[in-house]
Amino acid sequence: MTPVAAAAPPAADIRPGRVIVSTAASGAEWDAYVRAHPDGTVDHLWGWRSVMARALGHEGEYLEARRDGALVGVLPLVLVRSRVFGRSVISMPFLNYGGVLADDATVAAALFDAATDIARRFGASHVEFRHRTRIRPDLPCRQHKLAMQRPLPPTSEELWAAVDRKVRNQVRKAQKSGLEVRSGAHELVDEFYGVFARNMRDLGTPVYPRTLFRETLDAFADAARVYVIRHGSTCIAGGVVLRFEDTVVNPWASSLREFRPLCANMLLYWSMLEDAVRGGATSFDFGRSSPGGGTHQFKLQWGAVEQPLCWEYVLLTRREAPDQGPSSGRFDAAIAVWRRLPVGLANVLGPLVARHLP
Repeated sequence: MTPVAAAAPPAADIRPGRVIVSTAASGAEWDAYVRAHPDGTVDHLWGWRSVMARALGHEGEYLEARRDGALVGVLPLVLVRSRVFGRSVISMPFLNYGGVLADDATVAAALFDAATDIARRFGASHVEFRHRTRIRPDLPCRQHKLAMQRPLPPTSEELWAAVDRKVRNQVRKAQKSGLEVRSGAHELVDEFYGVFARNMRDLGTPVYPRTLFRETLDAFADAARVYVIRHGSTCIAGGVVLRFEDTVVNPWASSLREFRPLCANMLLYWSMLEDAVRGGATSFDFGRSSPGGGTHQFKLQWGAVEQPLCWEYVLLTRREAPDQGPSSGRFDAAIAVWRRLPVGLANVLGPLVARHLP
């Protein structure tokens, strides 16, 4: 794919105090800026650039903004070619967060403008910025997803005392059922993926390729962990977490429905939360949910606090912000068909389709 780079300003325009946007960023400096910015998230980190390209086939254009040589803003963009939705530019697709990080409004405006220029040259219908808060009130915005995050106490004993009594009883039930908890890295990916892929088929959603999780572990080797819950020799639940500063983020988790009476999903989340506390984290991010959905209620019972996300849009050839999620109702028939597919067939077809559903 031919890169769609941001054009550098003419030399005559490079004046003291001017904001210069380019694609000349380096990973180390980029990540240092993300980690220092109050709105930085794990989804802004440089490592996702290779993950998106290698696992999902979408190239990135990572924009940096400088003023008098100093890095003052960043914007990770992914150029998405979808056979379902056409071309779009998104920060960040397949993830919960993204969008502009900037020192001030002038820098933010320069990054918005550069992203719009890239999208036009790419032939995109729109640019989607997955912000956590409103940055550009003048742009269309959708608040159809909730961020779910829980503050963590200093000790696991305090965490245990704080969770709902029903939750504690379900965790105890799982422990008394003899379920085994394991955490690790690449050696657990296949077990996790078996559960994740089965659950995605049951939900009527094409599954991501297995390489997405392997590439994520490669890109964030020091921050990523895989958890599995076993019943005997059978993996019945699993999840992936990423540590970002003082927050542990759980972007993916699943459990098998037929083993639900054993409460494996409760033991999975308790294990991830307990390890986060023991590791000194002060916050656990459950990922995003749709208001009123099953995962929304599940996360609330763990004490998660909800915050509406603000996905802002620059519309180029569209009149309205896109509504491409399964809750829109547009894909009910396709979801019903997918749920009836044999698991093996769904696992073959899923990765071919999922890369087109950002």
